[in-house]
This record gives sequence, structure tokens and C-alpha cells, in this order.
Amino acid sequence: MENMIKEITITVKPEEEKNLKLHKSLALKEIKKNGGSIPSGEAVLVFVKKSIDARHGQLKLHLRYKVYIGETPDEATQKGQNQLPEWKTASGNKSVIIIGAGPAGLFGALTLLEKGIKPVIIERGKMTPERKKDIALISTKGLVNSDSNYCFGEGGAGTFSDGKLYTRSNKRGNIDRILQIFAYFGADKKILTDAHPHIGTNKLPQVINNMRNKIIELGGEFYFNTRATELLGSNASVTGVRTINVHTNEEKIFTADAVVLATGHSASDIYHMVAKMNPASLEAKTFAVGVRVEHPRVLIDAIQYHGMPKGELGAAEYRVTAQVEERGVYSFCMCPGGFVVPSSSGPDEIVVNGMSAAERNSKWSNAAIVVETRPEDIPAEYIAQAKTDGCTALAGLYFRTTLEKAAKDNGQGQAAPAQRLTDFLDNKKSKDLPVSSFTAGLVCSNLNSWMPPQITTRLAQGFKIINKNMKGFICEDALMIAIETRTSTPVRILRDKETCECCGIKNLYPAGEGSGYSGGIVSSAMDGENICQKIINRI
Repeated sequence: MENMIKEITITVKPEEEKNLKLHKSLALKEIKKNGGSIPSGEAVLVFVKKSIDARHGQLKLHLRYKVYIGETPDEATQKGQNQLPEWKTASGNKSVIIIGAGPAGLFGALTLLEKGIKPVIIERGKMTPERKKDIALISTKGLVNSDSNYCFGEGGAGTFSDGKLYTRSNKRGNIDRILQIFAYFGADKKILTDAHPHIGTNKLPQVINNMRNKIIELGGEFYFNTRATELLGSNASVTGVRTINVHTNEEKIFTADAVVLATGHSASDIYHMVAKMNPASLEAKTFAVGVRVEHPRVLIDAIQYHGMPKGELGAAEYRVTAQVEERGVYSFCMCPGGFVVPSSSGPDEIVVNGMSAAERNSKWSNAAIVVETRPEDIPAEYIAQAKTDGCTALAGLYFRTTLEKAAKDNGQGQAAPAQRLTDFLDNKKSKDLPVSSFTAGLVCSNLNSWMPPQITTRLAQGFKIINKNMKGFICEDALMIAIETRTSTPVRILRDKETCECCGIKNLYPAGEGSGYSGGIVSSAMDGENICQKIINRI
């Protein structure tokens, strides 16, 4: 019989998940459909991926296996481990400044160390242990540190807001490589086989710490509490950056062979910094505006699992999308068994986000439900303001800022404006609100009265469409918390398709979510790798 390696998917009931004998039998039947008989003793199955299918009123598990016929998988393959990169100690001959210690910055730094190039990481926020204290103050005292919060600090915005690793960006890079590296630095090995991998906000900080320690061990440098204030150079070519220590106000200049902007979706000052050097390097892009919608977890579980016991399947997920008046209305960053968190990056705004611990075992489930907002949807006053300031690409940023300030005006401190979903549809202020996971507090508010009609009208129609597919989604216990504006940035920093260098500013390399070319932890990590590989090729 001819040797072969074949990847197949079998479908089983949840109670059959651990019946490996059945799995092998089903796998061989699948292979036999293509002809030929296979003695069971000559087939070795290696588990690849699991996904849950709750459609059509029946729970099923889809299990993907790699089947070895007449072949022997090596030990690393059977353990679900691929070859990790070989990192080298930095020689010091070449260096690259990376602004931002999120996934794009950290994975970019590791990529540079594969060639012994020294990464110098500049991060405005704090290391995770100190960052946790600042985050706690947002909920307990309503205090927002503009440089250390859910958005800014070691690990980036994803560190304390869930750690989801699911992405559809399989053409951007090697997703498995990213997951393998996360696992190497301490993430649960389940991320290698789950269809929707997730580390958990209670475990991701330690993984990030391990990455930082490895980079330092190999000669990389970190400068925390250090904000970039100016791009340095002449003739539209960056040679370095000017920084300020946010605690001591000490200024410092860093120079290097290249500068990577891995600053995330919330660092508005970075766009102004780029615009100051070359406004044509920026363009407006589509982003999204909406709310967090929170339900009791048992309700979402009942809807998604069709009232059946969930067993060991865990809290149910959902993903919804609809088209309303030529704009998408869709869910984003769904957090099963999670929490809604205050994600403001400044004291004059209210922004919300979602997160889950690794166990996903809270009493609630939430998701952003947002409306696609294109550059042509931006009100004229913000376009005029941006034009006056010399860069029309910033109009969406000004619009976003106004919405976040409006949320602050309709809240109290960091207590967010909120409304029962049923009252929102009836256009009336809620008399009271259901118990919520949002620890910063809630204020009853009719969101229709201050959110733009182009958003609220589409949200209302979108909810009705969603309810047709998820009957019970609209209910008294469904809670809307405002405002969700940071699913992506409204600005893109243009870069050359071949070199990934910023268009109009040489030696500057935009990367990750803040560049406008990625979204989420894994796609940003891959983008950071790709950018730094381009730098390696050049220097």
C-alpha cells in the first residue's frame, strides 16, 4: 500500500469527543471513500483542530485529524509542536526602534532577533504588574491614567481585554507559527487545536512577561513610561525619535537604522506626529461605532445550544452580521462568560470593551454590536476641522473623539451610559438596569438622544435582524452599554506594497492595528513579523 499523509475532518457528538477508537474508525471510512482498504494498524492519527457546530438544532463537533498511512509522524508533530524560530543574541551592529510593546512590537522584536538585530522597544505605558493597578483604579475610583490603561501598556490593548487569537487573516502569515510562539512562552497548548483559540486575560500577562524577558536576555532593550513625542529626520526620512519619560519629564533621543510604529488603534497623537512630517502619508478609512451588548450567559447558551445541556462545551459564542441601509451591522470581539470593561485612554472620554478570563465562567456574555462607518459618513464639520488642521484624513479621528466625549457627558465619572435593549427599541430611557459585569458603574441614558441617528437607526434594524436568527436576543435582560468605538482605527498610515515603508517618509514602518493594516492579536503579530522581515531585507 502506498504511503500517504492525509488531512480529514470527522463529525461526532459531544459525548463522543474522547472516543478515540470511534475517531479512528470514522477517519478510515473517510479515506476509504477515495478507494482502497487500509489496515487499521498502519494508520496513525494526529489531532489538529476542533470546532463546535450548534446550527440546525443539533450540537456537533468537527474534529480535524492528520492521518499518516505507512508513515510515522515525528515526536514534535505528535505533540503538536513545530520548529520554533532560532533567536540569536543581538550583536549591536544594527538596531531598530519599535514604538509600542503590543503584539506587533513584540513579535517584530523576536523576528529581528532571528538575525541578531537589536530591538529597542519604547512603550508609553507600564509593565503588566503596575499596569494592573492603574486599570483597577478606573473601576474603583473613576481615574484614568492617559499612558497606562486598558489600551496602553505592556502587551497592548489585548493583554487585559481577552487575548483572543482567532483570525481569518491566513494569507498574512503563518498563524500556526504565532500560536506556537505563544504556547512556547506559556499559553495553554489548547490554543494549538481550538478553532477559536483564546488565552484569557488572567493568563496572557505572564505570557507577555516571558516574551519581554526573552527579548532582554538576547540583548533587546525596553523603555517603559516613555512616550514618543516627535519623529526626527529631514527630507522626509526618519533617523530616530524624541521621547519623554511620563514620570520624570526627562527628554531623550533615540536613533536607529529604522523606526517601527506599532502603537495600536488608540494612540491619536501618533497620527498627528506623522501628519506633522507628511500629511499625505495618512488616509481616512472605514471604522465602526456602536455599543457593547450584554446578556446573562445562560440565555446566550440556551439560544446557541438550542436549550440542550452544554456539558463540557463551555460558554457559547456567537457571530452575527446584517446589512442595513448599505452598511454592515455586526458583532465584534464576542466574549462568552466574560465582562464589559472600561477602556478609555483618557479622563475626558468613556469607551467600553469586552474581555474573558481563560475559564470563561462569568455570569454574563457580551459582544460589541457596531455599525460600519465609512469616510463619507463623517459629518461635514469634522472634515472641515481636519482640512483646517492640514490633514483631511484625521476627520474620522475627530468624529470618534466627539462620540467618546458625548458618552462621558451622558455618564458619570467612568460610569457608562446604558439602556435596556427593549427600551432602546422603544426610544425611552430605562427606569432601571439589569445587574451587569461592568464594575465602573452604569447610568440610565436614552442612547437615541445623543448617539448619531445614522448609528442608532441601523443598530435598531440590525437588532431585529439578529433576533430572527437568535430568537430571544432582544429581551428585557439584554443591556446596551456605550460607547464602543475602538474596534479599529479611522486612519490608515499609508505604506509601500513591496517595502512596507511609510509612503512619503523613509525608514518609517507602520505596523499592527494602529497602521490600519491589521486587527486583533494574531494579525497584528503577523504584521509585526512581516514588517521586521522587510527591515531585515533592507539593512
